[in-house]
This record gives sequence, C-alpha cells and structure tokens, in this order.
Amino acid sequence: MSITNYTQLKTAIADFLNRDDLTSVIPTFVSLAEADINRRVRHWRMQVRSTAEIDGQYSAFPADWMETIRFQITDQTPSELELLAQAEIVDRREDTANIAGRPRFYAITGSQFEFFPTPDGTYNAELVYFGRIPALTDVAPTNWLLTYHPDVYLYGSLVHSAPYLSDDARAQVWAALYQSGVDSANLASDAARHSGSGLRMKVRSY
Repeated sequence: MSITNYTQLKTAIADFLNRDDLTSVIPTFVSLAEADINRRVRHWRMQVRSTAEIDGQYSAFPADWMETIRFQITDQTPSELELLAQAEIVDRREDTANIAGRPRFYAITGSQFEFFPTPDGTYNAELVYFGRIPALTDVAPTNWLLTYHPDVYLYGSLVHSAPYLSDDARAQVWAALYQSGVDSANLASDAARHSGSGLRMKVRSY
C-alpha cells in the first residue's frame, strides 16, 4: 500500500493494527510519533535559515526552533555569537556594569535568546537552526518526511499505539523497525551533506 498522505497513513496504521474502531485515536498516535521523531531525527531538510534585526537584550525564538546550528551578526565583518550558560551571562553583566555594545554572546533564557552585551543599536543577524518537521493535518496532508521516509511515520505511530492497546506483542518489532527508519533517515542526511566532497589523493614525491 502506498503511503503518500495523511489519510493513507491513518488507513495503513488501522490496517497494521487490524482494527477499524480506532479512527478517533489514530491521529493521537501520529502526533506522539511526530514529537518523538523531532527528538530523534536530524536531517538537512530540517535546517532553516532566518534573518532578523537584534535591537534589545532579548529576542523570541522562531516558532519552529528546536536547536541552533549557527548564529551570527552579519553587519560589517560577520562575527559568530557564542553560546553561554544563562548564569555566565548574568556574571558578565555584573562584571561590566552591563555596558551596551555589539553582541558577542547569547544564552537560552526561557523561550528567548538573551544577548550580551545588550545591543547598543540595531544589528542584522542570521540564525541557522533545526526546525520542527511540519505536522501532518487534514489541511496539510503531507511533508518531506512522509514523502521520503514513510516507514518512520508508520512504525513510529504503531509504537505509540502499543500503550493504548496494552501489551501488543508486536511492539518490539515495530520499535526495531522504527529505530531502523530513524537511523536510515539520519544516515541519508549525512550522506547527502558529504556528497560531492570528493576524494583527496596524496602525491608522494621521491
């Protein structure tokens, strides 16, 4: 059976479970799988580039932000922002009397980025990060993961059906297939990111 959209995924889950009375809970299995997938999968298709103006001590995360890859100020000579613990940011503010300047560091404070020094003006910044995989819905019935790795969605959803169905004997098989799918997605991403790098040959002189 082909799985190319949300409806087909839900049908496949019901078929694998051999149940026709789970229509109302199958979307929950998919949602739980998506939460777990976002924790396990790191694929180049999840990388997002965002630009913004930094003009204050704090700036909100992008709505789909999960993990920063690179954060830099792009004005004049670009400079990368270094991640510090929030407590260290506090110490640096105290040591410098919180003098404003060009930001050099950032911390994760609540659901915001905190910058130090506090910007003394408006700075252009570029953030490259891992964003959450767009969730499947009836309105948005497909995404790149379902297109390229439908097994991750199927077996991830089946794994999360097991607690609801109470000790399904197939749970271990589904878990193994799910992990294999996740590993395959991550490996495919690594292979794509390193393709075209070429081989370097050492020339030995005599």
